Amino acid sequence: MSGKPRLTYFDGRGRMEPVRWLLAAAGVEFEEKFLETREQYEKLIKDGELMFQQVPLVEIDGLKLVQTRAILSYIAGRYNLYGKDLKERALIDMYVEGITDLMHMILVFPFSPSEAKEKNIELIKEKATNRYFPVFEKALKQHGQDFLVGNRFSWADVQLTEAILAVEEKIPAVLSVFPQLQAFKTRMSNMPTIKKFLQPGSPRKPPPDEHYVQTVKKILKV
Repeated sequence: MSGKPRLTYFDGRGRMEPVRWLLAAAGVEFEEKFLETREQYEKLIKDGELMFQQVPLVEIDGLKLVQTRAILSYIAGRYNLYGKDLKERALIDMYVEGITDLMHMILVFPFSPSEAKEKNIELIKEKATNRYFPVFEKALKQHGQDFLVGNRFSWADVQLTEAILAVEEKIPAVLSVFPQLQAFKTRMSNMPTIKKFLQPGSPRKPPPDEHYVQTVKKILKV
């Protein structure tokens, strides 16, 4: 396989959105194939395309990659967004894992019962403001640099920017007590590749709606 990376997933954010973010931040154009039916999904499994019978699937550099973390690690390494040595990589990994924990609450939110949504919003707010965002506020303040690790743009910066914007969609004032993160968000949003990705018409997906939720449930039979 050659040419642009090809992403296979549902037509929505889910576990593929951080992949879209990372490729876009690296300045890499990609193609997408959207799953719309259970039959498409079952054919991928039957054809042996999905190692663990799960999407997302990313075809890049002749590889067929599954498992979100493996996909992101490959892209980060491939496009020089994974630190300069093992120590920086370990720090990036810790930051990314923390952000992923926070984003998991965002990921499952659309699938929660309507009566639980208000409670879940409060939980996201509590975790973001008391556990996760303070870590990055402190890191940026202590080293006084533009980026989280090694004073150079990395996967961790991309993932944090995505998380900030996703949380702000639900809790607009969430950064009110985090001046370092406010400045960080502004810097990252003005980087040319990210600024392009944030424009209308980009591959960035909108917040999940009911159609997306029902499509995922139908295809995965959940």
